[in-house]
Amino acid sequence: MKPIHVLAPIILTFSIACLGQIEPSHVVASGLSVRSLSVDEVVAASVERSPEIRAAVRRLSLARMKTSTARSLDDPMLMVRDWSTPLTKPWDLNQAQIMIGLQQTFPNRQKREMRVRLAEDDVNVEASNLESLRQEVSAEARKLCSTLMRNADEMKLHERQASLLKEALAVALAQYTSGKVPQADVLRAQMALTRLSEHLIELDEERDTARAQLNALMGRRPDEAIEIDGSYSVPAALPALEELEYAAMEHRPELAGLRSQIAKSKNEGTMSRLGMKPDFTVALGYMLMPTGSVARSAYMAEGSMNLPWLNRERHENEAKQTDAATELSQSELEARAAAVFLEIRQAQIAVLSAEKRVKLYRDTLLPQADASFKASTAAYQNNRAEFMSLIDAQNLLLDIQTAYYKASAETDAGLAQLERAIGAPIANATNRDAKRTNQ
Repeated sequence: MKPIHVLAPIILTFSIACLGQIEPSHVVASGLSVRSLSVDEVVAASVERSPEIRAAVRRLSLARMKTSTARSLDDPMLMVRDWSTPLTKPWDLNQAQIMIGLQQTFPNRQKREMRVRLAEDDVNVEASNLESLRQEVSAEARKLCSTLMRNADEMKLHERQASLLKEALAVALAQYTSGKVPQADVLRAQMALTRLSEHLIELDEERDTARAQLNALMGRRPDEAIEIDGSYSVPAALPALEELEYAAMEHRPELAGLRSQIAKSKNEGTMSRLGMKPDFTVALGYMLMPTGSVARSAYMAEGSMNLPWLNRERHENEAKQTDAATELSQSELEARAAAVFLEIRQAQIAVLSAEKRVKLYRDTLLPQADASFKASTAAYQNNRAEFMSLIDAQNLLLDIQTAYYKASAETDAGLAQLERAIGAPIANATNRDAKRTNQ
């Protein structure tokens, strides 16, 4: 047993030294060139620089360009015809009738107007897709900001706990060398140190992962160091579920996009039925008559039209297909609305639960755990408690503080998801409902 008595103070001293090295490593990591951004700045940068959003903006721009050509006529046709050339003298064009003319097809006016409507429907669909992507990126950015804020708070908590443990270990070393504490305190101190070290490694991994994801959203290099300057939001009372659902029906981009798709399907049905109306083609040309004709120069005027009545079955089947597509889009809208309502309810439950946990930790558990740790520290320093009691009190305080930060971050993330679910800020949903009630 004597070697253990000799090595125990050395182990404790080494533990204190190692614990002192944990804190500087975090300080050095934080002391690098770290850019501090607010949540609003991160969201704005993500929406502006996201590669996916840029691609969606180009798709919308392309859809808008198509509206300018929807009403255009088809290209005119240049005709050159050689008639009545003798087979015995195919080179003798003086015996032939040569005609040069232009031909233009004029679709039914209602068809051209319907083409414009269809192009505008495509624009509305792409605009809804763009807004949906913007809201999705914004919500994801806010969630990652909450993760980084919580991570920073846990880092600070780790530093405070490490400082307190250093003081406790110093007291333990002094008391052990004087024979006032057992050897088991050495192992317990080492276990407490190991737990803090493991916690720090996990926090470093989580921080770097969240930074990489957030940098990718903002179109930056994934290894750039950033931190979030701000605090957790303090949400007011959430609107009723009916108000949130009403807001989603008005503002959720996916629902607006499906409504635009329904309108497009209906317009396509109208376009299919307009196929029963004929299109007209007009041609005008100059004719060079054969040598010896009374008049060498002549003109040609021609008019033609298609006969859709002779192909009625095709047009009727196309109309039935567009009607089926409209019914399908309507079903997709109903299914998507049901999914959105479920998403709203789940986000509402998550926010309310997180708020309850925040209140419980802040108002009840944290004060109790802090008082218990202070009492255990004082008792141990005065030789009225074991070192294990001090470690247990510290671990309990660490767990509750960590849970408090997680609940706060979950509240922020839940609010971001809830606003994503309704497609608008929660305050706007409340104000809109108030206006609707007053009318």
